[in-house]
Amino acid sequence: MVDHQACAARIRAAYTGRALAPIRHAEPDATLTDAYAIQTLNRDHWVAEGRTIAGAKIGLTSKAVQTQLGVDQPDFGVLFADMQVSDTVTPGRLLQPKVEAEIAFVLGRDITANIDDPAGLASAIAYALPALEIVDSRIADWDIGMVDTVADNASSGLFVLGTEPVDIGGLDLAGCAMTMAKNGAVASQGSGAACLGNPLNALEWLVSMRIARGEPLRAGDIILSGALGPMVPAVPGDRFEAGIEGIGGIGVTFAR
Repeated sequence: MVDHQACAARIRAAYTGRALAPIRHAEPDATLTDAYAIQTLNRDHWVAEGRTIAGAKIGLTSKAVQTQLGVDQPDFGVLFADMQVSDTVTPGRLLQPKVEAEIAFVLGRDITANIDDPAGLASAIAYALPALEIVDSRIADWDIGMVDTVADNASSGLFVLGTEPVDIGGLDLAGCAMTMAKNGAVASQGSGAACLGNPLNALEWLVSMRIARGEPLRAGDIILSGALGPMVPAVPGDRFEAGIEGIGGIGVTFAR
């Protein structure tokens, strides 16, 4: 039997220590159900310590990122309010960061049932923002499988949001092009279609997963809908800038 509590404690300790060997190696019988149970234990632990949930992140929506990590399906994790940064990441906050450009949705109402109509789903979104997700892993060398990344809160780290809300009505979310530069040179390109065919498809998937768990999404939740192109490693001194057609531009600097 997988020791969920012990796995959760090891992951928490890795945030301020050394990265772990893969969970799937220590617990070869662990399933995806086990992984989400471990994630939930840490979520509840951090909430009890006073952290505030700000929304959710959808991960592994891009085939390019799935290929990079050797997995074949999306996952989700929790966003905490203290994970949001403005435009600078201070040294020491992350172990092995990588950057992805995404579209963030902010919900205008609760979603308490599955919605399989794109227009109906869009109507629940108050607005969109350009976003950079700075993913991280507590698993050494990003040697992750599905169990590892899910248990580790979907390899979450930090995130940056744009400041100018965009009404998604009339936007071609699947066709919007994304270009992200690292230190002035193009490092990642893609489009909304890279995110499960359309970022709304990713949101629909998340809604179904959360409803099945009895954890509906709520008005005001920030949803990071998933990468629009390959993630790019970051080190101190790097500057990232991304533009998403119809959504806007955003940047972040990793301080030395």
